Amino acid sequence: MSRIGRSPIAVPSGVTVTIEGSTVKVSGPLGNLQRALPHPITARQADGAVTVERPTDSAPNRSLHGLSRTLVANMVTGVTTGFRRELELVGVGYRASLQGADLQLSLGYSHPIRISPPPGVRIEVPEPTRVAVSGNDKEAVGQLAARIRATRRPEPYKGKGVRYRGEVVRRKAGKSGKGAKG
Repeated sequence: MSRIGRSPIAVPSGVTVTIEGSTVKVSGPLGNLQRALPHPITARQADGAVTVERPTDSAPNRSLHGLSRTLVANMVTGVTTGFRRELELVGVGYRASLQGADLQLSLGYSHPIRISPPPGVRIEVPEPTRVAVSGNDKEAVGQLAARIRATRRPEPYKGKGVRYRGEVVRRKAGKSGKGAKG
């Protein structure tokens, strides 16, 4: 049996979990989330905890078991503490600013890049070279952060671009010769 899938999910006080068929609804101080579990997987709530169960030990059911448990656990975490991804802009003249709720990036292109967040996700710019994406849905926060990073990925020679905070960019050596002889 899956070690991840069989561990129960503790439901903290102030969070309510409602299970209707294959749909799990979680509501808490930071909002409401809802997700339909894959077909053979079921969820059960008892003693202040949610457990996810699978019908058989077939390979597809085993893989969906751990996935479903993690998705429900992320929903509980999202409505209690939320999720946050931070990005850094590295490069001369690279900066970010907020235009209402939209993010405007100047990344060395001939035009500024404007990104609108989906509902439930917030963008903050604490410094012109830092961007923070936060919200209660881990999938939506990660997707928006990846979309922002994809506007100008870090390049390996000078390290310029948009990177996750703490991301290590492997650097390459430039040209080794000073000039051609001959």
